[in-house]
Amino acid sequence: MRPLHLHHQEKEHFKKLFQQERLDRFEDRFRILEVFLQTESHVTVDDLLERLRQSGSDFQREFVRDTLVLMCRYGFAQQNTFENEPTRYEHRHLGQHHDHMICIKCGNIIEFTDAGLERMQLDITASHNFHMLQHKMEIYGICGECRADRSESLTLDMARPGERVMIRDVIGGAAVRARLMAMGLRPGDVAEVVTNYHNGQLVIALDRKRYSFGRGMAAKIRVAPV
Repeated sequence: MRPLHLHHQEKEHFKKLFQQERLDRFEDRFRILEVFLQTESHVTVDDLLERLRQSGSDFQREFVRDTLVLMCRYGFAQQNTFENEPTRYEHRHLGQHHDHMICIKCGNIIEFTDAGLERMQLDITASHNFHMLQHKMEIYGICGECRADRSESLTLDMARPGERVMIRDVIGGAAVRARLMAMGLRPGDVAEVVTNYHNGQLVIALDRKRYSFGRGMAAKIRVAPV
């Protein structure tokens, strides 16, 4: 939770800048800022619309979106478009920076800061004689809660691209087991999921070799996340 004095400061800056620029419907836009600052999550336009309605304010969607765009332009908000997700907006407090971890299963967004990582990025850019102006890090994966839910029942067809999994056993009988062994794969092997199109082939990599599976066979191979 951000300190309350920061929110008060943001409101004062907003008043000064928006009145100075003579933007229309200042009071309505200020109300949108107030509700926006009351949430610490990453909100879509529709999320903010719902929060405004719950607080007794009913605005047109286009007006709320336009206000968020203005808030980004003047540095009060930041726009993020995470992979396969709608555009989201979050607070932008001056002098603060954080990065994101995004769960591709439940959509949860986790903010994190790491001073060592920030120093490392500066060292890397300096070693290449590169002047960094801005940066962002987005780490896509599976959060702890989702991992706990899926770890015991995971089959290869459920694994995600980029995930490393260990082959545990086969639930499809002797024929599937024999086919797996003929490919040179055994229980205990650790492979990386290269692609997984949910209506087509799945490809894994092991020892710099690629192996392709149909959906039916992949569903009969139990794996464990590594």
